[in-house]
Amino acid sequence: MMYDQTRAQQPSDGRPGSAGRRTPGPEPLLGAAERADVTQRLRHALNTFATSPLEALEEAETAFDEAAAQLMSALTERRRTLHAGWHGKEPEPQGEELRHALRQYSEMTQRLLRM
Repeated sequence: MMYDQTRAQQPSDGRPGSAGRRTPGPEPLLGAAERADVTQRLRHALNTFATSPLEALEEAETAFDEAAAQLMSALTERRRTLHAGWHGKEPEPQGEELRHALRQYSEMTQRLLRM
């Protein structure tokens, strides 16, 4: 199957041209500063490859490791927050609270599977 760039640029609702009218998706797991730092380090690695390939590769690997660690930390914190929102509550959480927690777990899991 070939990559369809036009289709990939369309919003998830399948309607071409509606990207400007889409509601924003979930918040990124990493903050803007964290993403910018890792992106800058990766760009630096890519830009220095021609003159220092091994150093560039090591820097890219470090940027990857840092991003993965930050992502894991963010996911762990998100899970802790979700768990605390429903587990061990007195009185026992009601159907709508449980449905909301289930929906949040499902959304987070789906985001992981799309990575």
